[in-house]
Amino acid sequence: MFKNLTIALLLIVVTTLTVSAQSATPVSKHGQLKVSDGRIVDKNGRPPQLRGVSLFWSIWEGKKFYTPEVVNWLVKDFNISLIRVSMAVEENGGYIQDPSQQQLAIAMVDAAIKQGIYVIIDWHDHHANKNVEKSRAFFGRMAKKYVGIPNVIYEIWNEPEEISWQIVKQYAVTVIPEIRKHDKNNIIVVGSPSWDQHVDVVAADRIKGFDNIAYSFHFYASDPYHQDELRKRGDAAIAAKLPLFVTEWGVGESNGNGVFDIDKTNKWLNWMEKNQLSWTDWSIVDKKETTAILMPGASVKGGWAAKDLSLAGTYIRSRIIKLNGKQK
Repeated sequence: MFKNLTIALLLIVVTTLTVSAQSATPVSKHGQLKVSDGRIVDKNGRPPQLRGVSLFWSIWEGKKFYTPEVVNWLVKDFNISLIRVSMAVEENGGYIQDPSQQQLAIAMVDAAIKQGIYVIIDWHDHHANKNVEKSRAFFGRMAKKYVGIPNVIYEIWNEPEEISWQIVKQYAVTVIPEIRKHDKNNIIVVGSPSWDQHVDVVAADRIKGFDNIAYSFHFYASDPYHQDELRKRGDAAIAAKLPLFVTEWGVGESNGNGVFDIDKTNKWLNWMEKNQLSWTDWSIVDKKETTAILMPGASVKGGWAAKDLSLAGTYIRSRIIKLNGKQK
């Protein structure tokens, strides 16, 4: 009798532990992120290497996919640990013209928090230095709303164009204090010149006086201009202990279209793995272009079958599932 009771209790314990492990979320596993010794690390002092996808611009074809159901499906089926909310700013229908874009972004952030994944609030702007006050006010509100919630990451300037690091830096040191008035801990990602490519320049003159600041590094894996020279820039920044975050990359070329070179894409993916970098792939949209993850007509509520995924979508889904440790 006692032997049978002991076995039964052991089975209950094992089952409970198994269910607990299966239900653990990325945020429960990694907790509060921080920057330490030139790297983004988790509550255990190890690089979390978050992997996920970026939503498309929150206007045009991308807006229809800003639904909680899409976030839920990406967590369930793609096994993402991170999603990027790319709130349009300057473009027609963007935040400056239509402030209700903020509520659209908030809905996606809240859905990600509910799912226990990390979420990037992305000020998706190429000319953020021209919209400083709008940016300061927006990020001040976001930081006040999400203070104490470790899921949230602030990306304060999507892609500075071909301007000097000094302009980008001045913008950053103007916006960062608005976030830190409320949120003292969560990661803030700062852009770098030339569409987030000149991180080696940034490494020589990084921002000081604030904790938990990381820097965005972007590339398009098949683009002929985004190959060894760009990787060398990334390597130089890493060697200089500049904390990098690949907040956007794509399998195609920098215009979102072009070829999908599997060998070049694998080379970049292996580079990110080697350097334990976190990333989001561009993007969740059904537009007819190389980097679009979805085929035209894919449901705005998720539940996508194989036929709903593009070549890029099939590739990214399989890699995230494998690398995030869930086999399907």
